[in-house]
Amino acid sequence: MTLSFLLLFSLFFIGCSSKPKQQTIRVAEVTRSIFYAPQYVALSEGFFEKEGINVELTTTWGGDKTMTTLLSDGADIALVGSETSIYVYAQGTTDPVINFAQLTQTDGTFLVSRNKVENFTWEHLKGSTFLGQRKGGMPQMVGEFVLKKHHIDPKQDLQLIQNIDFANIASAFASGTGDYVQLFEPQATLFEQQGIGHIVASFGSESGKVPYTVFMTKQSFLNENKDVIERYTKAIYEAQQWVAVHSNKEIAESISPFFEDTPLSLIETVVDRYKSQGSFATDPILDKTEWNNLQNIMDEAGELPKRVDYNILVNTEFAEKALQ
Repeated sequence: MTLSFLLLFSLFFIGCSSKPKQQTIRVAEVTRSIFYAPQYVALSEGFFEKEGINVELTTTWGGDKTMTTLLSDGADIALVGSETSIYVYAQGTTDPVINFAQLTQTDGTFLVSRNKVENFTWEHLKGSTFLGQRKGGMPQMVGEFVLKKHHIDPKQDLQLIQNIDFANIASAFASGTGDYVQLFEPQATLFEQQGIGHIVASFGSESGKVPYTVFMTKQSFLNENKDVIERYTKAIYEAQQWVAVHSNKEIAESISPFFEDTPLSLIETVVDRYKSQGSFATDPILDKTEWNNLQNIMDEAGELPKRVDYNILVNTEFAEKALQ
């Protein structure tokens, strides 16, 4: 009886101790978007919890605000465009921001026309008023890159508006500003359903692969919390693989708690749009080709302060371990 009790107690103790102690990590995301579906899957499906991580997620609405939050120790990890790490490095920081896990690999915006356009071509933008994104941010730089690719000078061939705050761009278009607007989902599809605009093109399909949205942290935090970063990246990779093999409906159902005011059918439509154009990275590795493409786009937009070597601001150690 005593031996059986001790054996049962030991098994119970081992079972309890095998569950990792939960550590809270503060994450600042640049916006709340279905574009980041794998992140929400990692949360809703318990992949972070399995790795002993309790994510405290805050939406900071804009690249500048997100990076300020990270640099001022208001967050441990930021989910934001890789260009922000280059801007910080160019300012001469002693504690650079390191990109360690990629979440999205294309631009996530769509071109929305106020009026329905039959047989759209990019030439239709000439002479129009184009409501773009914030100067220096990835959406705007990719937007200009794509326009130039189609032989449109964004400074000469159209009226470019880019002085409206990120959070107010959609409402500005809805109130009558601009013939065309560059929007993230689900706003683009929602406007189409409401008759406010019509999706005519995808910037993501046009721009090629870039490290558009990446998890990053300060070098000091990474040095002191390598185990946490490794487990965090592992959870992200598991979510990326989950998204790759599950249906659009299953993904929509998984992330719907993060979009309570968005109909499930709309979430599913948006997931399909992003998944079909390869926007969701299927692994967290940010490769050199993507890094160089990013800097080429920044250079083309006149926003690249200086070229930064891949190995300085990108650390793939944790992503590579996750794949193993």
